[in-house]
Formats: sequence, structure tokens, C-alpha cells
Amino acid sequence: MRGKLLMVSLAMVVLGTPVAHAQYTAKEWPEGPSKQRFIDTCNGCHDINRVRIGYTPEGWLTVVRMMQNMGAPVPPEEWGAMTDYLMKNFPERKRPEAVIIDGPVKVDFEMWDVPTQGSRPHDPMAAKDGTIWWAAQLANKIGRIDPKTGAVREYTLKSPYTGPHGIVEDKSGNIWFTGNLSGLIGKLDPVTGIVTEYPLPDPKARDPHTLNFDPSGILWFTVQQANLIGRLDPATGAIKLMTSPTPKSRPYGIKITPQGVPVYVEFGTNKIATIDPQTLAIKEYTLPSPDARPRRLTIGPDGMIWYVDFSRGYLGRLDPAKGEVKEWPSPSGPKSEPYGIVFTKGAVWYSESNAKPNTMVRFDPGTEKFQSWAIPGGGDIVRNMDVSPDGNPLMANSLTNQLGIVQIK
Repeated sequence: MRGKLLMVSLAMVVLGTPVAHAQYTAKEWPEGPSKQRFIDTCNGCHDINRVRIGYTPEGWLTVVRMMQNMGAPVPPEEWGAMTDYLMKNFPERKRPEAVIIDGPVKVDFEMWDVPTQGSRPHDPMAAKDGTIWWAAQLANKIGRIDPKTGAVREYTLKSPYTGPHGIVEDKSGNIWFTGNLSGLIGKLDPVTGIVTEYPLPDPKARDPHTLNFDPSGILWFTVQQANLIGRLDPATGAIKLMTSPTPKSRPYGIKITPQGVPVYVEFGTNKIATIDPQTLAIKEYTLPSPDARPRRLTIGPDGMIWYVDFSRGYLGRLDPAKGEVKEWPSPSGPKSEPYGIVFTKGAVWYSESNAKPNTMVRFDPGTEKFQSWAIPGGGDIVRNMDVSPDGNPLMANSLTNQLGIVQIK
């Protein structure tokens, strides 16, 4: 049973949320020596139509390594033929061409390869000491690199198949993470390597997602598929779970205002919500378009909430005091799928995750003008971002197995 649940979870994180699927007849899929193995293995945990989104050959190599990391039941001697079958029959789908806009800001990109192949680096994090951390979601590790020396260390987590997703540092330098595949919140002591686990009290809360500390040291996190928001007190380990008001709203990205108010986006609907940290009352703001699907957010120094509308290809701004929303179409169009986002050095920075290649986009709130750059190596896919101590955007690129920093000149 545990293995089946893990494979379903793998489908969620690699190919998207699993849906009910039927058994397919042999004639419905391309012929090849690995056809039956593909049907039996892939259809065992997710709708195999999801492979039709396709990847480049390099992308398929990475996805195959992800499945190997998670123990997909394919005999070692058959992986080569299976990989060839996927590459041949499911090439990368057509993607919108990246629109590159010139502007006044100059940047340099610095990229690092993550040591463990197929680890699916998910969230990057800038520590106070200048090191960069990442969640190696499908390698069951958390990694750290010193950008000054290039020194890298990976920490293997306590439980197998933890699925580290979001990561954040506390005031003492401990690294906290969501165990996305195992329904827990974890704390890593970087000095000793010891991991402490805090299982979520509700067995339905299997998908802890993103997390952040408020100024008082309370940890807030989202639980996407269970439609929950969580609060953990590190002093006692006590966890409280709250239901997001709109059913199936899929709480996703979460940030904390300087005043300590948690703000989260609802990826399953067109809403953004705030939580009163004292009463735990949740207030939802409905975005103008019913088709909006906000996925990540950041908060400007003036308290404005900036979000990326993944489904429509827009950058948006919510004024929580007035409830007013303003939106701008992302440069690469409605299918550009804007994703990771931060606010730094007076501007919004985000990535278009479906543009070919992925882009880093800068938006100046004063002039309302965009500037964009192609990410070296293609990007693929910047799911979340952070800001270094000196104000430069950080990214983790899942499909290219890389970390990166945008050095703003």
C-alpha cells in the first residue's frame, strides 16, 4: 500500500495531479519494444496520457532518472529501451517562443549543476551566511552550495521518500522543509545533520507544500491537495490545521507580510487569501477573471501583493487594503505559464516556465515596463524563487537539475 501511495505521489509531483484513469488497449499506443512495459508501469500510478506533453531527449533523461530515484518498477536492463521509447514517441510539445525585451538593467547569470541526477531541485533558499540551499525533491535530500567557493554538500533526510518541497531558514540557522510525499514538516540541523520530523495530525494532509516563518517565529504552511493551511509552533511542536474556505482551492504559495499576516494564493480557483494570525480568520479576495489561477506570490515593500496567474499568462497586483486588482499580460503570451516570483531592488522578478527557453522577467512598478532575458541552459522549470542577502534573485531549475543566481549589476 505504501509503495502504491508513493507512486501516486510521484505522479503528482512529476506529471501533475493524478486523475482517474482507465486501462488502455494495446492498439492505442505507439508500437515499440517497450510498449507493454510502458503501459503496465506508467498506467499503474497515473493517467498515461500525461506523457503526451512530451520532453526533449535531455528532458526525458531527467524524468527517467526521477522515476528511478523513486523506485519505479522497471528492471534495470529495460530502462534503456524504455527511455528510447519515450524519446521517440513523445517529443516536446510546441511551446511559445520566448519574447525577449531589452531595457536599462544589466544582469549576469551564474548557474550550478546539482550533484544528484534527477533530483528535481524545487525551492531555492538564501541563507543568512550567503550559502544557497535547495530541496532535492526526488532524491530525498536537501543541498547547500557556497557560491564563493563552489563547495557543495547534500544532506540525506531521515525517512525515505520524504519529498522535500519548500524550505526556509529559522533564526538559529536550522533548515525547515515540507515533506511533500510523506505528510510531515521537517527540521534539519546543518551542523549535526540531524533531522527532526513533525508528522501532520490529519492523515488526509499528505501534501504539505510551501512554508514561511512569521516575525514571532511561528511557521505557516500550505497543504495543497487537502485544501488546508497549517501553523506549527517550533517551541512545542504543536500543529494546527485550518481549512481553506473555498473547496478544492489548492492553497499553494504562501508569504508573510512584515506585520506577520500570512497571505496565500489558491491555485485551484481565482482567489488570494489572508489569515489573521490572532483569530485565524481567513479572508478571501476574488480576482476579476474566473479563469485566473494564481500560483506564486510576493509582497512589495508597500504591502502590495504581486502574483503570477499561471493559467492565463498574467502578472497581477492586489491591493489588500482596497481590494483592487490590476493585471499585465506577461511578455511571452497567454501560454507562458509564469511561475516563481520575488520582489527585490524596487522591481518584480519572475520566470515564464513554459516559454522556450524559460525567461527571467523584470517588471518596474513605477514605469509599468517589462524587461526579460533568456535563462542560460533553457531554465526548465523555475517553480519558486528567493532573494540573496545582497538582493539578487535565486532560482532552482527542476528539469535541467540546476541552481542559478541573477546578478543584478
